[in-house]
Amino acid sequence: MGPGCRIITSAAVDQTSTQTRPAVRRWLRRIDEATRIADPATEAAFDKRWAELPDRAKTDAQIIGRASIGCEGTHGVFPKCDFACKPCYHSTDANRVRIAGPHTLRAVRAQMAFLRSARGPASYAQLIGGEVSLLEADDHAAALDAMRAEGRIPMSFSHGDFDDDYLHRVVLGADGTPRHRSISWALHIDSTMKGRTGFPKPTSERELDGVRTDAIAGFDRLEADHGIRSYVAHNMTVTPSNLGEVAETVRRCGRLGFKMFSFQPAAYVGNKSRWDEGFREVTDDAVWDEISAGVGQPLPFRVLQFGDLRCNRIAWGAFVCDRYVPILTDDDPLDAAARDAFFTTFRGNRLNVPGWLRAAKVARAIVSNPSVVPAAVSWARRFVRRAGGLRALRRGIVPVTFVMHSFIDARDVAPAWDLLKQGEISDEPQIRAAQERLQACVYTMGHPETGELVPACVQHSVLDPHENRQLVELLPMRPR
Repeated sequence: MGPGCRIITSAAVDQTSTQTRPAVRRWLRRIDEATRIADPATEAAFDKRWAELPDRAKTDAQIIGRASIGCEGTHGVFPKCDFACKPCYHSTDANRVRIAGPHTLRAVRAQMAFLRSARGPASYAQLIGGEVSLLEADDHAAALDAMRAEGRIPMSFSHGDFDDDYLHRVVLGADGTPRHRSISWALHIDSTMKGRTGFPKPTSERELDGVRTDAIAGFDRLEADHGIRSYVAHNMTVTPSNLGEVAETVRRCGRLGFKMFSFQPAAYVGNKSRWDEGFREVTDDAVWDEISAGVGQPLPFRVLQFGDLRCNRIAWGAFVCDRYVPILTDDDPLDAAARDAFFTTFRGNRLNVPGWLRAAKVARAIVSNPSVVPAAVSWARRFVRRAGGLRALRRGIVPVTFVMHSFIDARDVAPAWDLLKQGEISDEPQIRAAQERLQACVYTMGHPETGELVPACVQHSVLDPHENRQLVELLPMRPR
């Protein structure tokens, strides 16, 4: 035995083994935590959100607290808009606030950091205020980056009246390379909006079909030229003047390339000078019937519930050839069973998770609950049958989600919110209904200065007027 050799004793082996075991345990613990279907922070956020729901909203169909935490939005970051819409949900002072990039970025960073701490590490969030395209392109891009940095999936909310040059400057760096490979925008396009280039005072929805087509074409060019994928949603306010045009708009534009069509029955919120009589003649059922007529069949909205049904109706599905096929129906118990199996197996969201890790999480969840496999296979067979068979699917499938959001009138929001803050439930039916809807709200704004999470209706009806008066002093319009 040479001088460089040493005898490996059993004691040395035992010592090495003892030192290695903690490292192996830590490694296994990290793998265990990383591959859970939902990490502990997400689990805690979902538990809290479910507990906050009113009993009325805790149904088998409820998505909130099970597959989603809900959506988020910014406030007070750029209130100004260059349109004059009727109705307008912004307060009277909104257009007296100057657009200022540094203020926008400070406010977005603070709000997103607070939302992450209060609502978990990942969520969808809208960059919304007045008109987002009034921001300088670099400030717009920086705000989106600030949202991503806090685990948010950002969506820019706009009237869509911008050109390719602005869009490119937002999504491309100075050297022309993409800042990100996928982007999300919501474009609000309808005949209640006044000030659009080429259509300052539209008289019908059909007049705006070219605007819708051109908007999608701009995002298509972005993907063709730079490989940037887009999720583009279409928003439309519904009043007595355009209710009868909803179905035809869906028929003409449903397959243009918008991934979502969202309809908002007009409410008495925001700038009172923009209100017209008769808004409440447009009922939820009337709007949903029009959307259903546009797709050619009644759309299910009870099998999956997003918050309170008096606020939201939603149908996920796809156009297959000339047929719209919902992913789930209201009247099939097998679809309800498939939904329940999904909620049980895949609780939480997988936002901002790399593809390989998402696959590992899903695989582990399936191993833990293998009964989800036959439920998924059974659902797939039903979907194919409803679509008209595999041959129809091979001809193309266009996923489109239809949504209706109904806001609460400001006169009901203020007393309902005041009582909720005092821990009281109203005996008056209309105010109590508003309270239940606020408790189940799926669209939240964060106030880091007060530690409050605020429903969007409260933000627009109660807080925006005071907030914008303060912003007028902080960011007054410069003299011409």
